[in-house]
Amino acid sequence: MAKLTFKTDKCKGCGLCVDACPKGLIKLANDKINQKGYHPAGIIDQNKCIACALCATMCPDVVITVEKNVYGEEPCLKKY
Repeated sequence: MAKLTFKTDKCKGCGLCVDACPKGLIKLANDKINQKGYHPAGIIDQNKCIACALCATMCPDVVITVEKNVYGEEPCLKKY
């Protein structure tokens, strides 16, 4: 299973990660505004994430961390 973490306080809501996600799992929050005045991005369903890291690659502000479980169900995680 993959785990995505967003630094929502630094997100400027550009939407590049939303467009990059092949599963359509990332959305901009319509109901939240961060301290910079933007609608931050977040993941809808963590369990469906395939940890491709396209969202993190596209993010110009490096606010997304992707952790991928490398050894099946082992607790060892690899960060991208």
